[in-house]
Amino acid sequence: MPLRAVLFDVGETLVHPAPSFPELFSIVVDAEGHRRTPDAVIDASRAVFHRFSEAARDVELWTTSPERSARFWKGVYERMLRELNIPDDGHLADVLYATFTDPANYALFDDVEPTLDELETGGLVLAIVSNFEAWLEDLLGTLGVRNRFGVRVISGREGMEKPDPRIFELALERLALAASDAMYVGDNPEFDVAPTAALGMTPVLIDRRDRYPDAECTRIRDLRELPSLVRAVA
Repeated sequence: MPLRAVLFDVGETLVHPAPSFPELFSIVVDAEGHRRTPDAVIDASRAVFHRFSEAARDVELWTTSPERSARFWKGVYERMLRELNIPDDGHLADVLYATFTDPANYALFDDVEPTLDELETGGLVLAIVSNFEAWLEDLLGTLGVRNRFGVRVISGREGMEKPDPRIFELALERLALAASDAMYVGDNPEFDVAPTAALGMTPVLIDRRDRYPDAECTRIRDLRELPSLVRAVA
C-alpha cells in the first residue's frame, strides 16, 4: 500500500530559532556584556544534550505546563552559562527563557513550504507530532502553516512526550491510519526514529547539520529530498 500521510516533528525539522539557536543565544548573552561566539555556544550545548534523554527516561514531561517548561529550560541554560564561564544569578537564564519562548524569534526553514506543497499535490495528508509547549499552536499560526496540518499532536497539550509510543499512536488514531500508512520525519534518532520504526511507521531522519553521519536509518539533509522518498516507498 502507498503511504497516505507524512507526520513531522517541529523543532529543528520545520522550525528553527532565528537566525539559529547558537546565534540567538550569543546575541542575548552579548547584550548582557558577555561576548561568546556561536561556536562556543554549540560546544556548551553538547554538555547538556543528555538532559533530554534523562527527562524521557525519568518521565519528566518538561513541556506539559509553563512551570515544568521554565524549570527544565532554565536548568539547561544555567548549565550552558556555567560551561561558557558566564556568571548568573538567574537573571540571564530568565532572559534566555523569555527569548526562546517568544514566537517572534522563530522561522520556517526555507525548504519547508515547497516540500509541503509537493506532498499535498501528491495527495499526502500532513500532520505533526512534537515535543513542544502548548504555545506551538500559536507559533504555527504566526508562521502561516498551522492549517496545513489537520492533526497536530503537541506534547504540551496531550500530557505525553516522545519517545513514548502512545503519542504517535494518538496521531495515527486521529488520522484513522495504520502505522504502515505513515512516514515520520524528525531530527533525533532516539525520539523520532527508534519509536516510529518500532511501531511500523517509515522513519526519516532530517540531519541538517550532519550530526548523525552513522545513523542506521534513512537520512536526509534537506526536506526537499522527501517527496522522492515518499514515491520510492509507494
